[in-house]
Amino acid sequence: MSATARSGPGRAGCLAAALALGGCAADTGDLGRARPSIWNDNIYPTAGLLSGMVRGEQVSLFHLTDDEMELRDRAWRYVMPAHERIWFNRQVQELARTRIIPVSWQTTEPDEYGAALTGGWFRSEHSLYTRLAEDALADAALIAPFRKIARRVVAADWARMQVARRSPAVTPDAIQQAEARIAENEGLVAWVRERIRYRIRSYRHALDNLVVELPSRDAVLAERAIAQLEADARALDGLIVQRYRTGPMPVLKD
Repeated sequence: MSATARSGPGRAGCLAAALALGGCAADTGDLGRARPSIWNDNIYPTAGLLSGMVRGEQVSLFHLTDDEMELRDRAWRYVMPAHERIWFNRQVQELARTRIIPVSWQTTEPDEYGAALTGGWFRSEHSLYTRLAEDALADAALIAPFRKIARRVVAADWARMQVARRSPAVTPDAIQQAEARIAENEGLVAWVRERIRYRIRSYRHALDNLVVELPSRDAVLAERAIAQLEADARALDGLIVQRYRTGPMPVLKD
């Protein structure tokens, strides 16, 4: 079931208006990151900042550090749908990523990837199993770089709060902004973890249905790729920023 089908007329109307704002924004660049554009870099983030404030969410006006910008770039791959044919929900996810709409409006149905996979022309079932395996392995390959940058952000957030609490030169407003940024960072990491789990469910759903419709020995390769993604995704466990705001410096093992 799509986001709009669950939402009712009011939400559907708001979503339609938001989609009309920039229907071509969800473009992929290198390493699965959002392609630079006026929509991705300026219009959507500004609109999302205001929308988050209106909803009463934690919104920080601090500038993003280089690591925080890279964290957001690398998160883009995972919060977007895994298949380019899922056009509508690619737009929905881009609106959620930039906070124009709430994350709760995103789809959670695991059947969309499989429907997109088999929805177009294909030469043989081999190409479907190959695409499924390649998507899962590509996701797995980018987990380590995401975790590396997330660890640096975790460490920086711990350091910023130590200084904020010790220094009389830091104003209450600056502390509030720092707290809001930490909430944004930890929320993004949690969202990526959730979306990777969603991708794993989607890939398994697609694989099971492929085996029923088009059984092939290639299913073994796809299953191994999904298992690899599942194993690599465990590396993101423990990247919780909030519990490190006080106390000793976090130790995150490789």
